[in-house]
Amino acid sequence: MKTMKKLFVGALLVAGGSAASAAEQDAWVKDAALKVQDEVVQLRRQFHQYPELGNQEFATAKRVADYLRQHGIEVRTGVARTGVVGILKGGKPGPVMALRADMDALPVAENTGLPFASTVTADYQGKPSPVMHACGHDTHTAMLLGAARLLAEHRQDIAGTVVFVFQPAEEGAADLDNFTQGAEVGARKMIAEGVLDNPKVQVMFGLHVVAGIPSGELRYRPGALMNSADGLRIDLQGTQAHGSMPWKGHDPVVAGAQIINGLQTLVSRRADLSQGMGVVSIGSLHAGIAPNVIPDSLNMLGTIRTSDDGIRKTLLDDLPGMVEHLASANGVQAKVQLSEYAPVLMNAPKLTKAMIPALQRASDGKAALLPQSFAASEDFAHYANRVPSLFVLLGATTPGTDMAKAPINHSPFFTVDESTFSTGVRAHVEFVLNYPALASKAG
Repeated sequence: MKTMKKLFVGALLVAGGSAASAAEQDAWVKDAALKVQDEVVQLRRQFHQYPELGNQEFATAKRVADYLRQHGIEVRTGVARTGVVGILKGGKPGPVMALRADMDALPVAENTGLPFASTVTADYQGKPSPVMHACGHDTHTAMLLGAARLLAEHRQDIAGTVVFVFQPAEEGAADLDNFTQGAEVGARKMIAEGVLDNPKVQVMFGLHVVAGIPSGELRYRPGALMNSADGLRIDLQGTQAHGSMPWKGHDPVVAGAQIINGLQTLVSRRADLSQGMGVVSIGSLHAGIAPNVIPDSLNMLGTIRTSDDGIRKTLLDDLPGMVEHLASANGVQAKVQLSEYAPVLMNAPKLTKAMIPALQRASDGKAALLPQSFAASEDFAHYANRVPSLFVLLGATTPGTDMAKAPINHSPFFTVDESTFSTGVRAHVEFVLNYPALASKAG
């Protein structure tokens, strides 16, 4: 990492006099992206209509691999089970650059009314569930395929090697316990199986569509871009009793209520909020079946999000003890499980600032600084912990509409304005065309 950090010394020079020459060098990108727009739209609609859950992206992976081979790109399949890696060697010497897209969908029932809406159902954690691309991964896959085609067609203009990473299970696996087997899926599994090693990736780029930002616009942020995420599972074991005689048992429901309230004080009283933000939310709570029976057990699931590694450590370190003591005070036993999903997604600051001119070209001058970290999380953060990286947000909502009312990602009403795809394609291509000059100047 020290060698890589040296690579960026003086990188900000790119944002000055070299911007014009870079713009001349890749003037073809906008027209080329518009020419493949219809194809990207059709690819996206196919992926959207036939979504697949994490670790189950078999048809999606086959379509991706076939498309890459069709355009003369070396392909590796079966990485992290259903992942696909494409390798394109440019016509000039240069760095190894990775571009990443995720392929999995969510267990959500679609309610968009689109003519290509999903009607798919599949097993999620052992139960049948509707499936929808409610987070835009279908668009990420389609846009990266469009960029791969353009880069392959202009490989003689590429300085270096491009690694196309099509990742499964960014949202977690449908068939594994994500609490106990989280390291076996998604970015962590791709990394464990060598996606950054052969060839040795020097820099990585990615993007995510987001509702509530006008389509065609990009948002960037040096440092913390997206929050960390950790899963929380609490099992409480009490003693069953008649609802009229609570003193005959040990009530896990009352203990659970106190625990949920207590968890909020971890943020308000334990975390140093001058460094960022933290959230502890319980999203699932199950106990009992009858109104007049105090049950013997309660189970809850939740999520922990932070924008700062120090706050994250405080919450993870202090949470188990608080839960166990509150349970004990009620005569109830507690079992607490924490599961890492992703650390804070950190954009390399000098890389981010130096690539701003490329982002402006990709968006026709509509790239802007994100004023604070984005509340959601992304397992791209695991790549960014290992190589200098830049991850940006791409607007997905039709300009002129009320951005505050746009259905958010993960909503059954979530939609993406397809006109934004050309900007996404251009961003990927601009990353590849502009980074080698940055690396050369910094070196």
